[in-house]
Amino acid sequence: MFFKHIRSLVAGLALAAASLGVAAFAAPAYADQPATYTGRLSNVAVGGYDPVAYFTDGRPVRGNQQFRILHRGAEYRFASAEHLATFRANPDRYVPQYGGYCAWAISQNYTAPGNPNNWRIVDGKLYLNYNADIQRRWEGNIPGFIRDANANWPNVLSR
Repeated sequence: MFFKHIRSLVAGLALAAASLGVAAFAAPAYADQPATYTGRLSNVAVGGYDPVAYFTDGRPVRGNQQFRILHRGAEYRFASAEHLATFRANPDRYVPQYGGYCAWAISQNYTAPGNPNNWRIVDGKLYLNYNADIQRRWEGNIPGFIRDANANWPNVLSR
């Protein structure tokens, strides 16, 4: 009797999962996305890395919760009070382009997360890419990809 009950339960769960799968395919392919990438379960931008450090230290440096600020609805963290003050004085100078989404993906007219460890500063602006392979692709034509991404941003967020 116990195994019959389990089989019935499993069959019911399979039917429910199949029904949900059909509903998921009926939904739009993309929902409106926030202007700053923070991940699904977080409100922290740049993966918690200090955006000022890319410019001052020339490398990604983890931010500290002690030094944080809300900017355009996202939390930015910094390695020091000095970096926080620097950001506060001119945030647009330090935030990653395209809200921290992958610069190459934006150039292709879709969104993907930017990885704080795959970065480059070009003409005084910080760009993030999804991973090392995508970054190498992006570096093959940075001016062209930036031009295309600029044309797609921010409309790509509503695709």
